[in-house]
Amino acid sequence: MARHRQAPARVCVAGGTGLVGRAVLQRLAADPRIGSVTALVRRADAGLPPGCTAQVVDFATLGRPGGATLPPTDWAICCLGTTLGVAGSQAAFRAVDHDAVLAFARAAQAAGASRLGVVSALGADAASKVFYNRVKGEAEQALAALGLRHLVIVRPSLLLGERSALGQPGRPGERLAQSLMPAFGRLIPRRWRPIAADAVAAALLAALPAAQRGTTVLESDALQALAAER
Repeated sequence: MARHRQAPARVCVAGGTGLVGRAVLQRLAADPRIGSVTALVRRADAGLPPGCTAQVVDFATLGRPGGATLPPTDWAICCLGTTLGVAGSQAAFRAVDHDAVLAFARAAQAAGASRLGVVSALGADAASKVFYNRVKGEAEQALAALGLRHLVIVRPSLLLGERSALGQPGRPGERLAQSLMPAFGRLIPRRWRPIAADAVAAALLAALPAAQRGTTVLESDALQALAAER
């Protein structure tokens, strides 16, 4: 008896110009399970990897009446994120790391996505007194409330990677971590140890198609372990 062959997945990615997002796009482009990749971008000249189709969107209106909608989608992956320093204010930070993330998730759900993967951050907690962690936690709570069939949230520690190659300014904490990792990396508990952006991408793309129904949360140590198996 012939086995049913699963159709290639149609994937939509938000935040594909960042460290993790770019690694996700590169891996998707080489993945035989994938049929098409649409990357949501703010500018047409985003310089995406070959095989990815760009869709210019305004995340402030995404999914709203008169705003952009997504093409038919099986998997949706959200790598949106900024910092308070880059955003310039708490309101601007929330607009990206909470509002835009939620807008993308809702638009993906409307486009038929059965699986959503989201890059959050270590320490995300809606009850935290730290603004950054609180917004990340509130976004996670809002995503879980959408009732998606499969939701995978990953919480990486400090990211390692070359932002300059993406035309982005470096972040002091990341630069310091990269300089100290060779000497001190093994002394740091795995959950808190800085993690390569490509390792986050590898772990997310391993976890997403295998996720059980409901919400799965993977801390940074679990991401390290998953990535090591790839």
